[in-house]
Amino acid sequence: MDTVNHQLADLILDIEAEMRRIGLWQRERPEAEALSSLVPFCHDTLEFSQWLQWVFLPKMKAVVETEEDFPASSDITPLAEYSFERLPQQTGRLLELIAAFDDFINRQP
Repeated sequence: MDTVNHQLADLILDIEAEMRRIGLWQRERPEAEALSSLVPFCHDTLEFSQWLQWVFLPKMKAVVETEEDFPASSDITPLAEYSFERLPQQTGRLLELIAAFDDFINRQP
């Protein structure tokens, strides 16, 4: 695994660790039907934090593990900001990590 993949892996693990730390990590997997939504971010069936945990992070872990091409771009920070503004948890650090992910992906050639 090269340095770029290591950096991406670190960001993914940091996002997961922060979600766990602030109590946004769920033990129960959503129903398969909710996870198979065709709407972007499964917005019609999942909360944004659920999408991060059950769709986004597993996909990004697979990209790292199989050394597939990264996404061409990423701009999930605005949706994260919108989704987290009404949560009781302190999400500032999580938002920083998500913004760092966007920046990292958007810097890749």
